Amino acid sequence: MTARRNLYEVLGLGKDASADEIKKSYRKLARQYHPDVNPGDTAAEDRFKEISEAYDVLSDDEKKRNYDEFGEVSLEGGFDAEAARRSREAFGQRFGAQGHGGAPFGFDGQSFEFGDIEDLLRGTFGGGGGGRGRRGMRGSDTEAELELDFLEAARGGEKRLTLGRATEGGPPRSESITVRIPPGVADGGRIRLAGKGGPGLGGGPPGDLYATIRVRPHPIFRRTGRDLSLDLPLTIGEAVRGAQVEVPTLDGSATVTIPPGTDSGQRLRLRGKGIADPSGGATGDLYVVVQIRVPKGLDEEALEKLETLEAFDPEDVRKGLLP
Repeated sequence: MTARRNLYEVLGLGKDASADEIKKSYRKLARQYHPDVNPGDTAAEDRFKEISEAYDVLSDDEKKRNYDEFGEVSLEGGFDAEAARRSREAFGQRFGAQGHGGAPFGFDGQSFEFGDIEDLLRGTFGGGGGGRGRRGMRGSDTEAELELDFLEAARGGEKRLTLGRATEGGPPRSESITVRIPPGVADGGRIRLAGKGGPGLGGGPPGDLYATIRVRPHPIFRRTGRDLSLDLPLTIGEAVRGAQVEVPTLDGSATVTIPPGTDSGQRLRLRGKGIADPSGGATGDLYVVVQIRVPKGLDEEALEKLETLEAFDPEDVRKGLLP
């Protein structure tokens, strides 16, 4: 097994680092050494891979717990923490152990450091001896961002994602992957692509790729959960008399009925015209928000006619506004 750097040191942290500190350090280093930021830089590519592998372990509670307790051997394929504890206990009983997790074991004046136990465990979980071959180690999970426009995210479909892949002794190569976008995926959502992560070691399976979705805003639609809303401009006449008005939807246009006497800010609902649920639940609704447009630049004649309408105004439109 090739020796690795301490995973905490890879992320520039101490062993007492919190989960938030681990995540923050990973994100900072991943941005710094990402292949897209350092095209053609094999050293940066290797560093990015090392950072990703360290985060894969330290961000997972169980993997981190095993790594803290057993060290590098816990990263071997087929490692079993309970079996490792039994082996460690047997080792301690045999040699008069005084502790574990790095403390020395005393026996007839000899000192056995934790590395001795690690060698024992490595032999148990895939090391060289005993005629038992080492099983490969699963590759690290990797992260990528996939940018979609609003309608792509709402309708779903397919999108090509280009990744920079490290190669042995050569420049990174580009790999294009087709990502299936479920209808209704939201900004910040993650799509898992099994087997598209970091390569396995020693014949082990590759890790997974997690694509984080970034959705560009739409000039008309606004999204809240699975519901959509849009502003609908109306003239004073349409608001007073009522009207039939066409509005855009995700799958074409629809006609909305404006009741007579509609106020600005009133919301009209079109059922089932919102965002689909990626999990198969009910589709959201589309809310049309009325915005009455007041004419500007009226001449004297128009203003005189407007005065005749004031007789129909409510007695106190601001009733209850002030104490």
